[in-house]
Amino acid sequence: MNIQTLDTPEQLITHIDALIAIEPRFTPVYEQVGIPSLRHNTGGFGQLMRAMVGQQLSVAAAASIWQRLVDADLTTPSMIQHASNDALRAQGLSKQKTRYVRSLVEHDIDFAALETMPNEAVIKTLTAVTGVGRWTAEMYLLFSLKRADVLAVDDLAIKVAAMTLLDLPERPTPKLLNHLTQDWSPHRSAASLLLWSYYGLMRNKTTIPL
Repeated sequence: MNIQTLDTPEQLITHIDALIAIEPRFTPVYEQVGIPSLRHNTGGFGQLMRAMVGQQLSVAAAASIWQRLVDADLTTPSMIQHASNDALRAQGLSKQKTRYVRSLVEHDIDFAALETMPNEAVIKTLTAVTGVGRWTAEMYLLFSLKRADVLAVDDLAIKVAAMTLLDLPERPTPKLLNHLTQDWSPHRSAASLLLWSYYGLMRNKTTIPL
């Protein structure tokens, strides 16, 4: 099985060029936003836990809670296993987030094995954890596993930017957007990165999905 990844800006440029050949409406977007940042991270337990902790929180609040967990040495499976719920709550985790983190530990994911698994198998593995939805799993595919063909159709910024790009009368549903962009494969990660940058340009701000 051949798993394509986006490892360098040069590879991203190649994918963008191929994407534009398929969908020329990306040309003015690319001219305006330039080469998007790949925003790669190291992945693993800590990265997924951090994404879960930050769900539905502002960037500042999420960063504050995560730093408190780091300072308390509560970001590894073994330390979390031996910590009480009160100890986790004391660092800012809600009752719900505490349950999510416990579920992540209990599932004991082999993160190294994810690197050779197909996208849908990775999504199935990650979403088995309570508190991990498809969007979070797709962010892991994009930024931790560096997969080259992931379009985050559940992402609000992606949907808004795609509505403008494709001249749609209303914001597309994930199902419709997935259908409309099938031809963009295998370059959909490049499309995601361009659409996030395009949304940021339209809103005059930097859009950071994760």
